[in-house]
Amino acid sequence: MALRIVASRPDPAIVTLPWDTPLEEWTDEYVVPLPRGLSRHVVRIVRLRDRTYAVKETVEEIAFREYRLLRDLQRMGLPAVVPQGVVTGREDADDEELPAALLTEHLRFSLPYRSLFSHGMTAANLPSLIDALVVLLVRLHLADFFWGDVSLSNVLFRRSAGGFAAYLVDAETGELKESLSASMREYDLTVATENVFAELLDLCASDSVVDEEQAFEIVGLLSDRYHALWDELTAEERFSAHEMWRIEQRIERLNDLGFDVDELDIVTDFDGDQVIIQPKVVELGHHQRELQGLTGLNVEDAQARRLLNDIAAFTMGQDLGREDRYLVANKWLDQIYEPLIAMVPHELRGKLEPAEIFHEILVHRWYLSEAAGREVSIFDTARDYIDNVLTRKPEEALAADEI
Repeated sequence: MALRIVASRPDPAIVTLPWDTPLEEWTDEYVVPLPRGLSRHVVRIVRLRDRTYAVKETVEEIAFREYRLLRDLQRMGLPAVVPQGVVTGREDADDEELPAALLTEHLRFSLPYRSLFSHGMTAANLPSLIDALVVLLVRLHLADFFWGDVSLSNVLFRRSAGGFAAYLVDAETGELKESLSASMREYDLTVATENVFAELLDLCASDSVVDEEQAFEIVGLLSDRYHALWDELTAEERFSAHEMWRIEQRIERLNDLGFDVDELDIVTDFDGDQVIIQPKVVELGHHQRELQGLTGLNVEDAQARRLLNDIAAFTMGQDLGREDRYLVANKWLDQIYEPLIAMVPHELRGKLEPAEIFHEILVHRWYLSEAAGREVSIFDTARDYIDNVLTRKPEEALAADEI
């Protein structure tokens, strides 16, 4: 049987991997020891030159289905791992057939939820983790994606301004629908609460991160926050024609949550006395798009909001309120952000993403200024943070060229 590789933006080095060997027997010549989540399949993370891939053995039909579905999610701009290809026609030295393999690009600075606990996370951070999962689930549901197997194990997390951003990593059970019904959304939510509760109990049994009472509270939080966010993003709102300011207020509330309103359905009654509004298309990334337009930086939305706030403080502090916003943002980039990030020694740059380092320096500045009774310089803060905080953090780069 001939080896067949179907790949998106193919990397010729993929051909050099030992496809005639079962994945569980691949050696350190190819496999890099990066944290990976629990999986029902054999999964290995491999390094090819300057790129890193996750490789999963599975049934050929399922591999192609997941590959195409992940490509659809990528085209839709949804947070999921990027598919790279499918390898079929694998045979071992005895001509025995081997499973097909799905390749996805390894997400830099991401960690499975279990690894987060070995990187400083405590039970107090679990609500932030649940919030990230809720935002991911709501975004997928808004795009009419039925997940089918919602769990912490099927997600990778990246730090985002003290919180987390979640990315879908396993779409094997997923399906894009023409229209996702309320019952299917509730099914996904039920599966999510059951799976997350089981995962938290497993953590409880293994290393006492949480107890059973906390696990109950957290899965309750998952359901409550899902419904609250879904309603805020999609619910119909009625008001009188004299309260048109409520349209702007609704848009501002969604912007504060990080969402842009791409389409708003506005209906008036026959007499024009009552107005009904309902967001029809919303998309996360309001702050991210604004920051990228101003500076070119591409970061998580919560990080973008933090950086935009610092640009606003810089504008006020330098009395630049009458200047063009783009010019001010570039001054901030040249005078504050880039010099500060350049202060981080190369050997420490695998600890956190630059935008997350900047966020942590801003937090550290508040503590130093509180202790000193005066505002401490951002660059003095950066030196103190690098020497006393960043050096003690574990590596999180998780990119092959930084291991």
